[in-house]
Amino acid sequence: MVKALDDLPTPVAAPGTGHVRKGQPLTRIDGPAKVRGQARYAAEFPAQDLAYGVVVNTAVAKGRITAIHLDAALAVEGVLDVLTHERRPSMRSARLFHKDMVAPGGKPFRPLYDDRVLYSGQPVALVVATTFEAARRAAMLVRVDVETEPHETSLRAHLDKGHAPKGLKFGFKPPPKEKGDASAAWHNAPFHIQATAYAEAQHHNPMELFATTVVRDAKGRMVAHDKTQGSQNCRWYASHALGIPKSRLTVRNAFVGGAFGSGLRPNYALLLAVMASEHLDRSVRVVLSRQQMFTFGHRPETWQQIRLSADGQGRLQSIEHDALTETSRVEDYSEVVVNWSGQLYACDNIRLSHKLVDLDRFTPMDMRAPGAAHGVHALEVAIDAMAYEVGMDPLDFRLVNYADVHPTEDKPFSSKALRECFALGAERFGWADRPLETRARKIGTEYVGWGMATGTWDALQMFARGKAVLDREGRLVVSSAATDIGTGTYTVMAQIAADAMGLPLEQVTFRLGDSTLPVAPVEGGSAHVATVGSAIEGVCDKLRAELLKLAKRDREGDFRGCKGEDVECSEGMLRRKDGGAAISIIQLMALAKDDTIEASYLLLPNQREQSKYARATHSAVFCEVRVDEALGTVRVTRVVSAIAAGRIINPMAARSQILGGVVWGISHALHEASHDDPRLGRFMNHDFAEYHVTVNADVHDIEVLFAEEDDRVVSRLGAKGVGEIGLVGVSAAIANAIYHAVGVRLYDTPITPDKVMEALICDELQ
Repeated sequence: MVKALDDLPTPVAAPGTGHVRKGQPLTRIDGPAKVRGQARYAAEFPAQDLAYGVVVNTAVAKGRITAIHLDAALAVEGVLDVLTHERRPSMRSARLFHKDMVAPGGKPFRPLYDDRVLYSGQPVALVVATTFEAARRAAMLVRVDVETEPHETSLRAHLDKGHAPKGLKFGFKPPPKEKGDASAAWHNAPFHIQATAYAEAQHHNPMELFATTVVRDAKGRMVAHDKTQGSQNCRWYASHALGIPKSRLTVRNAFVGGAFGSGLRPNYALLLAVMASEHLDRSVRVVLSRQQMFTFGHRPETWQQIRLSADGQGRLQSIEHDALTETSRVEDYSEVVVNWSGQLYACDNIRLSHKLVDLDRFTPMDMRAPGAAHGVHALEVAIDAMAYEVGMDPLDFRLVNYADVHPTEDKPFSSKALRECFALGAERFGWADRPLETRARKIGTEYVGWGMATGTWDALQMFARGKAVLDREGRLVVSSAATDIGTGTYTVMAQIAADAMGLPLEQVTFRLGDSTLPVAPVEGGSAHVATVGSAIEGVCDKLRAELLKLAKRDREGDFRGCKGEDVECSEGMLRRKDGGAAISIIQLMALAKDDTIEASYLLLPNQREQSKYARATHSAVFCEVRVDEALGTVRVTRVVSAIAAGRIINPMAARSQILGGVVWGISHALHEASHDDPRLGRFMNHDFAEYHVTVNADVHDIEVLFAEEDDRVVSRLGAKGVGEIGLVGVSAAIANAIYHAVGVRLYDTPITPDKVMEALICDELQ
């Protein structure tokens, strides 16, 4: 029998935690379950007669399947069946049914739909067996014949094929119209630079592999435990694609071991697992291997050109930023790459453009700080170069060109504490002691360099619904179909509710990760606290209003004339804010007709008010590197990241977010790249042996500072997001520090030793 929601354990704070407030640092209430191995992830849910599916992928980049040979696979003991495009349950043919809620424009990929091969790594079969070992063995015996066709997988080889994005992707804003005459200003200015920046593709590699366990009961009802950032998005997709009624399919994601964009859209493991469960009428688990994590979306390969000019006082005269990024043949995946260059610095002449190049690859996907990771990198390295061209300190140059209003939208910022970030970060880092000249300091065989960069990200808010139930013992359950990818959603939502209702944290439970819960957006864009958190506070307001009704009924004289805004909950009491009457919540609940009181609240952003402002988070990143000139190696020895992200609800969790972003920024700058062989149309380094990421030995001193900020335009909590902003600007600060260390300017990422050596040799030959 499929377990009911109430049977699933939900993290709750330890007894004795007591009363907490927003802004108080708290350890994560889900931490004990994780370190004790009690938290179940998608591949860990048990089921009777569980079958195991193993995906077969093709290495061909483009073509048509002419035959699939299954006899050897079907002969393996324990194999139940092999699903292909020729032998599978019915699937809806219309592309519309295969679109998920955050799909970009175009025609979405349909796994096992027909004989077309669209990219290398495409799933072409699913072997299902009674044991994982049997399924894996049989999968190795499947032979697929493909009639190959010419393919194109290199962005740099097809820069002349760029086209304008369709602009239908959620979160994408096309570049604004040109402001002034940027080209003329560039030619007329006394100081100008021009540079190109190339970034290779990057692949998601969260700790938890993508997996789906479909638990099926005797009546054909399914609960799909899936690694996803949006349970409702996945349920929508799978039920529509396979024609399954909503009542028969629930998707859950109680614990997610990292995602950061990789789980925004459903991946093919989910659909194949549900399809196999329907076909075999039994529970099925599909887990992708580490190599198969490289067979779907990735951060797109990106080529950029940037031109800046300035006058003798260091004031920017023009900004021009052009980008070309890859997308698939079937969908127009687009990111906001260049728009950041039109919002960070005051300038009268700004021209921005962004084009897509269709390649024979899977559709790219969001990866932490999509677009900004590459776009701000190119801008901030160019800004550093422009400062040197003018002869100014890079921080002073940024302050001279500080934008108090949005340069292209001509709107005030809802809040902007970037100056405070500059001041906080510079003081803590010791920036005033930095010499302007390069190659000024050497320790042993390594040159020491100091660099900095600015970061920015949108301050987003979406819509969500929250539900709250308060019982006679003063226990509160709040819920929304939110997601916790390890960032602290369980904790911060419980903290918001506990503060709003004046209850000890251990008496508050926040339920998430179930498609049957009140609606919530996918967990992405650093908007979960501003969105779901605001919904939780809103529903607690309604619950408090119900308590006030009970108080008026019992003690009318003490609360006569009080409205909702006149009372508050604190220390287990409902109190008048003017210091008057107070009554315990448990006393009030004894007056309730039922055992509980309930409330529901729909959070809708105040778009009319928000549209008057530019809304963004900001950062100032200061970095120290050491560069061995003989070896080309770079070590990041110190980072100070100063963040302005609105009101910080949980400083401990927020600091962890920024620390993770900085570590990822180091990885972005120095290590991560998926190398495509254009002859084969395939990513070649598809494992952890050759796909390099930052490890413990690469990480040294990181300090996180938060500037005071409270933004009630972005959210009723005053909070903005702290996810993406931790990464933005880090790679540029590292590149700028490398320049300060050894005097060579590098725009491309990752900055590997061979690139450092090549730049040094070219510089010496000049």
